[in-house]
Amino acid sequence: MRVVITGGAGFLGRHLSEKMLVLGHEVLCLDNLITSRRQNVEGLEKNPNFRLRVQDVTKTICVEEPVDAVIHLASPASPPDYLRFPIQTLKVGALGTHNALGLAKAKGARFLLASTSEVYGDPLVNPQPEDYWGNVNPIGPRGVYDEAKRFAEALAIAYHRQHALDIRVVRIFNTYGPWMRPNDGRVISNFIMQALRGKPLTIYGDGSQTRSFCYVRDTIEGITRLLLAEEGPMDPSKPGTDAEIHQPVNLGNPREMKVMDIARVVLKMTGSQSPIEFLPLPTDDPKVRCPDVSRARRLLGWAPQVSLEDGLAETIAFFRQA
Repeated sequence: MRVVITGGAGFLGRHLSEKMLVLGHEVLCLDNLITSRRQNVEGLEKNPNFRLRVQDVTKTICVEEPVDAVIHLASPASPPDYLRFPIQTLKVGALGTHNALGLAKAKGARFLLASTSEVYGDPLVNPQPEDYWGNVNPIGPRGVYDEAKRFAEALAIAYHRQHALDIRVVRIFNTYGPWMRPNDGRVISNFIMQALRGKPLTIYGDGSQTRSFCYVRDTIEGITRLLLAEEGPMDPSKPGTDAEIHQPVNLGNPREMKVMDIARVVLKMTGSQSPIEFLPLPTDDPKVRCPDVSRARRLLGWAPQVSLEDGLAETIAFFRQA
């Protein structure tokens, strides 16, 4: 296949590009590098089946050759990034998604949207199933990301219903692993870099809020299975059919942990003597976050395989080298 990946030079984009190349596909990566890094894909550029085009996908996307799949990852994704680029985040969720869907429609290509667990906001249901509508503050500081992704989902579903476009929507929960930016402001990268540098590990609030972390290899495997899954017959009463494959699918690790406990694991695995420092909890910060992955198990035969400790070992090694 020839696959277009928007945001392909980001953390997940780099891993997904590599996965597609390993499977023998051609990859055209579109990225304006606003929060990603060209060095992420420098090694991939040696592969003749990979191309990077520096482009803002909120502008018109033109691809002359045939396209079989469009994977829309482009967006600032960590809180410091989307708080720094609020308007760009909203634009890529709206205009960027519209342009990527337009490309898929014009080429008759399958479309996969990378959505997020942030569509659930500060959830009142735990764990979060895909049929939970969420608890989102649309005008809070996090709303620029939450609402951009919620709009993107609505637009993708509308293209499916109006134009019969073959769409897939994945709601990605916290993912970590090599090729994260050391300063991206996420929990795992923050804790590891602070521990390695002997600086205090910063915990917002009292550390009792929960998160669940999925190693990047597991997340990419789930995305790939969803992209390549066949639509199946039109029978909503049976799993794996057209009615369900076009619905959002959670991908994440259902092992729920307190942020304080994650900090302790990082300290132990790095051998760091860093103290823990408590800071005020940001506005609308979720108190719980844990995926219900039963739909992914049923549709894709997918479940996370990498333990937190094994994934952290590989991530810590990457950051030590970095």
